Amino acid sequence: MEFAWLLLFVALGGLRGARGLQEVDVFPSRGGDIRDFTVAARWVYVVTGDYLYQLNHSLGLLHSLTQRGEYMASSIRFNRASEGGTSTFSVNTLAPLVERNLLFTCGALNSGYCETLNLTDITQIISGEDFELSPFVPKGISVGFVVDVNGKSYILAAAEGMNETRFGDYPKKSRIRLHNTHDGQVGKLLSAIDGRDSPEIVAHAHGVQFVDGFQIKSTIFIFSNLNYDAPKVRLLWFASKTSKTETLRSLRGATLVCCEGGKARQRLVSSSVIPGDQPVLWAGIFTDHDVTITELAVYDVSPPTEAVTYTDPDFGFKQEPWKGDVPITLRPRRVLLRHRFMTSVLAVKLNNWLIVFIGTGDGQLLKLTVDAKLQAQCLSVIWKAPDDRRVFPKMHLDPVGRKHVFVAVRDKLMRVPVSQCVQHSSLQSCWNARDPYCGWCGALTRCSFEDECPSSLWLSVPDDLSQRRMLSHSFQEDAEGKITLVVFTHLKRGGAPANFSCRFDSSVGVLGGLGYKYPECTCLLPPVIAGLRVSVTLSLGEVDVTEELNLLNCSGITGAPTPLLCSQCLAAGCGWSNGACTWTRSGALNMSICQGLQTGVDSLPEIFNITPSEMSFYGKNNAVLTGRNLGHVIGVRLQGHLDCSAKEASVRRNTGASLTFHIPAGDKGRVEVCLLLPDGGCHGNASLTYLSAPVCASISPDTTWASGKRRMNITVSNLKFVNEVIHSHTDERVTFSESSDQSLQFESLAADRDPFSSTVTLRVANHTLACPTAIRYLPEPQFTDFISAPAADHLRLTIEKKSDELQMAPEDLRVKGVQGGEDYDCVITKIERSSGTDFITCVIQISSDAEITAVKIMYGSQTKVLTHFDYLKLLLLLLVVPLIVGTGVGVYCWQKRSLTARMNNLIEVLEMDIRNDIRQGFVDMQTEDSDLIENVGAIPFLDYKHFAAKIFFPEGGSLMTACLKDISQDPRKMEKQDDGCGRLAQLLREPLFLTSMVHTLEEQKSFTIQHKCTVASVLTVALHRDLGYLTEVMEQLLRAAMEQPSNGQHKMVLRRTQSIVEKVLTNWMSICLYGFLRESAGQHLYFLVSALTQQIAKGPVDSVTEKALYTLSEDWLLWQAQDFTAVKLQAVFMVGGDGQLSEPLEVEALSCDTVDQVKLKILAVFKAKFGFAYNIPLRDIRLELEQGPGVFVALEEVDRSSEVIGEVTMLNTLRHYKVPAKVTVKVLSTGCHPPLVSQSSVKDDQNFSVKYFHLIDPDVCEDQGMNPERKKLKLKEVHLTKLLSTKVAVHSYVVNLFRGIWGVGPGKAPPAIKHFFDFLDGQAARMKIADPEVLHIWKTNSLPLRFWVNILKNPQFVFDMDKSDHLDGCLSVIAQAFMDSFSLTDTKLGKHAPTNKLLYAKDIPQFKQEVKAYYNCVREQQPITTAEFKDFLLEESRKHDNEFNEPAALRELYKFIHQYFTEIEQKLEHSGAPAELKEQLKQVKNQFDGQKSCSWD
Repeated sequence: MEFAWLLLFVALGGLRGARGLQEVDVFPSRGGDIRDFTVAARWVYVVTGDYLYQLNHSLGLLHSLTQRGEYMASSIRFNRASEGGTSTFSVNTLAPLVERNLLFTCGALNSGYCETLNLTDITQIISGEDFELSPFVPKGISVGFVVDVNGKSYILAAAEGMNETRFGDYPKKSRIRLHNTHDGQVGKLLSAIDGRDSPEIVAHAHGVQFVDGFQIKSTIFIFSNLNYDAPKVRLLWFASKTSKTETLRSLRGATLVCCEGGKARQRLVSSSVIPGDQPVLWAGIFTDHDVTITELAVYDVSPPTEAVTYTDPDFGFKQEPWKGDVPITLRPRRVLLRHRFMTSVLAVKLNNWLIVFIGTGDGQLLKLTVDAKLQAQCLSVIWKAPDDRRVFPKMHLDPVGRKHVFVAVRDKLMRVPVSQCVQHSSLQSCWNARDPYCGWCGALTRCSFEDECPSSLWLSVPDDLSQRRMLSHSFQEDAEGKITLVVFTHLKRGGAPANFSCRFDSSVGVLGGLGYKYPECTCLLPPVIAGLRVSVTLSLGEVDVTEELNLLNCSGITGAPTPLLCSQCLAAGCGWSNGACTWTRSGALNMSICQGLQTGVDSLPEIFNITPSEMSFYGKNNAVLTGRNLGHVIGVRLQGHLDCSAKEASVRRNTGASLTFHIPAGDKGRVEVCLLLPDGGCHGNASLTYLSAPVCASISPDTTWASGKRRMNITVSNLKFVNEVIHSHTDERVTFSESSDQSLQFESLAADRDPFSSTVTLRVANHTLACPTAIRYLPEPQFTDFISAPAADHLRLTIEKKSDELQMAPEDLRVKGVQGGEDYDCVITKIERSSGTDFITCVIQISSDAEITAVKIMYGSQTKVLTHFDYLKLLLLLLVVPLIVGTGVGVYCWQKRSLTARMNNLIEVLEMDIRNDIRQGFVDMQTEDSDLIENVGAIPFLDYKHFAAKIFFPEGGSLMTACLKDISQDPRKMEKQDDGCGRLAQLLREPLFLTSMVHTLEEQKSFTIQHKCTVASVLTVALHRDLGYLTEVMEQLLRAAMEQPSNGQHKMVLRRTQSIVEKVLTNWMSICLYGFLRESAGQHLYFLVSALTQQIAKGPVDSVTEKALYTLSEDWLLWQAQDFTAVKLQAVFMVGGDGQLSEPLEVEALSCDTVDQVKLKILAVFKAKFGFAYNIPLRDIRLELEQGPGVFVALEEVDRSSEVIGEVTMLNTLRHYKVPAKVTVKVLSTGCHPPLVSQSSVKDDQNFSVKYFHLIDPDVCEDQGMNPERKKLKLKEVHLTKLLSTKVAVHSYVVNLFRGIWGVGPGKAPPAIKHFFDFLDGQAARMKIADPEVLHIWKTNSLPLRFWVNILKNPQFVFDMDKSDHLDGCLSVIAQAFMDSFSLTDTKLGKHAPTNKLLYAKDIPQFKQEVKAYYNCVREQQPITTAEFKDFLLEESRKHDNEFNEPAALRELYKFIHQYFTEIEQKLEHSGAPAELKEQLKQVKNQFDGQKSCSWD
């Protein structure tokens, strides 16, 4: 259920991030639901049942502390345990003290326990003490916070059920105490002592629950619920005095009464102080025994100022007797909201506005906008959970930026943006949001928060949100009958001062008589007004607001005084007086004055019923409304309480007595419904309720046979809102029924293949919701045999079935026994599973001596028949045949006894070798350590210029060198510009020429694929300074390629690099994604390459063929490897010229390593230790082995002692030199210490692989008595487990890389990917391609296949490194798995499938789900505007403005233009190109023909 909720959260609460807006950060805690959380300094602290967490403000986990362990009573200490533990420290109080960098945690352990933690790092526990600062019962309710008393910090603890003494009996009365915050205070840390006494406030009766508390200046406020006698809500005031005792004795009290004009709400749910000066305003949510009925009210809770002696009736100082004065009664200043099931409140001041955030019991976060007069204006939903999850009673505003609210829901803490200003793309949209947080920033030309708009005009909503138009107008008529047009702007100015002016343009010219003073503009109208069109432009600084007005003659709006006529009059800017339309308005008129008029319709519509009356927040299609007088109804209006905008639905079918309409999506809660008439009136009264969406929790069973018809159950909440169940593999409709309130039942649909997984989704209105579990389609069950056995009065059948993963239950099967041609029901009693076989037992009510000749087994739509087998004949056959065979074998064995003895001996030896190899393979798989990388040092990223050059020109060569600007080039020469290159560069900026040239070149038969790649790359270099133009041309060419008749197979588009534009696309992706590669995916790729390199080096590597025991590729598997052991060496380096040695480095080598391989391992350890490479080439390094004190012997690849077989020499290894462990090896440079005998590297020999061998024996005859260990039988298949152990070792790096590529974070894909995927979506829509597979394949061919695979297989394009052939083979396996993850087909793999496919077969289905989610996430992301993407491309061009030598690229490009000049001219002629363009081409030719070279300015 939790996983299902998270899936829906991505689609709902997480929808913010998916659309490119501010995302909702989520921290999913462990160890139960959240008990409390608080915000202090830069951190957030969260406590659950089993853990305490410290998070940063983005909810990233910094530290965690388990609350499970053992309480040591003898030492009064709580010892935490990473696992298990008999005690749980259940924290009820979190009290941060920022000034002293401390966090106090108190709660239930023993009789009460407190810990003092480091606020910066909670894992640093400063002290632990037994103290009853909070309830010592796990679910006790408490309020605890730090207060200032006369300049000293104390923890005020108000908790229920605290003991009078540590060993007292529970329950006791609730108490309020002040506890020390450091040892320097009297009584030491956490003590409540004041002098010789322990002052406290005690509740006179049980049943007191403290809800909230805070301190404002010198006054402490405590709110509580009294649940005895007559329930009530109490407020206690304490004044900060000179001591604990005096502070607690200053108690004053009040009773809060809620609310006026209705049933009393005697219980406080949540509260929040309203920031500001006097008076002290406070907001609280009140309820009664029905917690779903709640009211939000504002009170003035300022403490009384008169000095009187006061004794409270409910609370007293220590053991004072029960007596007291009557507390004052506080009543609400305003009831802001009556709403269903409010659970938490947080009040925030924003300029003149009060913003109230409200959590609800059905999983919503509401935002209520309240004006300066405490009038509620607008209510909106800023986050909602898919199901009914109660919001925690406490919320906090993020102090960093004050733009997020921390909200807890069950076991998850969320950071929800207070507003989504960025989603509003225009001034009008920003204003329509009616959100005080959002305004239009003139400098940024976008909707933003005010602090994001420095030194600029910021236009926001007016103080009166009832205005429905940004500009309104009216008329004024003077005594002479002249009419003045008055335009009023409802925009509030903020930020920097700005000039204000107006302009009135009309169909008769510019209007005169202009006057303006913010926020009004006026002008004098001409005598004839009717039909006059006026364009009003109001300028505020750099922002212009324009509105077109079609003016009407107010005197001409006549007729019966109906609501329609009245509304037309007011909308025209006229006034309404005495039932007629007039020129001058009297006061501020609004449409409400029209409601009291008689309608022009004879009978008003009435609503009887709406079906359904409840729906999910996704809405409902084809709802039916019945009523009376519905004939004139044109629409249905839905509006919730305090909604600033109503939703309207059009009528789909109207019979006069009923109508059909689609209920739009909405927010959880109740909305009022009325019916719209043509005159603008809305009549009738009904209500609808939006509830939570269905959440698919599980599917049981989650497997089915391929033929389908298996009964499946889906556990789902709000089942009644499910319209359809959908299988991903078929369009066939699924018939389902409700088997309970939380479960629906259906039969699986048939499939034409197996095994594979089919995703199940639920359609709710116009949305589909995915189930977390896919249905696995498996082969049909195989029933093999049956046995009948007689019982007392019945016959028992046992049916044998081959074991499978279907987990069939009795309800899946029906069995009939056949006797004498008749069928008898067999009732299944049990199904038992054993190794390899399932046994199904059933009972037939038939005579026990009956003979069952066949069994019919029915499941789904299938029937299998098993016939009875004659076991007597089988027994006879089994007895006779072995007797005959045994006799023959005995004779043979008697004759061959001696041969058999020798064969047995050889087989035993062979069997032992194979067993050892298999066991070692098993050990490797089970003990493989995936933590390979210890220190890779700085990642050697190539700079952009060299990265791009390797992508553009993968073969290298002179052209790549020419196109790069070299630092040694003379800048003055580079700045020169000749006419040839300049004119060609200008000509390339003509899209018609460029596209015609590309099409012409591709039509030439002599124009090869290599030529296409070259043209694409030099074209990319030539246009690199103008990536925006390159993008436009690329998209134009792609559209043309998609529309070619040869591309009737749409799925083949972009499949291979067979055109110039496809190579341009590869280059373009590389340019745009270089930053993403550096910042995200590149690190994962380097870690993977490093891990692969280290894993390969862990085992034997053949120095000649480069094959290794540990690899991912079967082609590179060293299955012939002999036994080896690990050898630890102590490597020392010569430092200085006097023979001084460095400190030794411990190097892990293998006994089978050659000398050069040992050198490489020593250098690798050196780099890992010091972070930089040993800068002497390998060929110039010499190793010497210490054979005694001060005695060293040189180690060489080949020397006189090397073993020679035939004419092939074996390279020397550590085993050859008999090198022991822990021996010292000296590393010298031949430049400083030349060898006695000159020797170049044997690998320089052109016939190296023929003359030398290492671990793979040469194909020559050899006496088998010599080196018997090398003649052991080796089977390649035995060592295939090494592939798997290597996969296990690097798997985490592979997963991190893949998810780094197709993960979307933070909240959005890179701009280029989003833009290009949207481009493909647009092309599919334009070409009316409805097949979703086509789009999936296009995106796969354009990004993973065209870019990422190239990067995966060629890390040397990204990093300054060399790639061996072996590493290339391993990366090819990973790249194949990467591309298989994007495939839409499910490949059935058998035992003969290639190992590179089998290796990742079980991972591919999960990867495929992640890829689909990635594509969906990118599609749902907020589109990038054209301006934003142009800015992105401009910035990319700017960053690399001086990297390439464009003239060299232009010269190379002109070679192709010159070669096919005539054909290009003809193409331009046929394309209807203007003469000027053709003339430009000729000028380019003349310039180049007249010059031998050109340079670029």
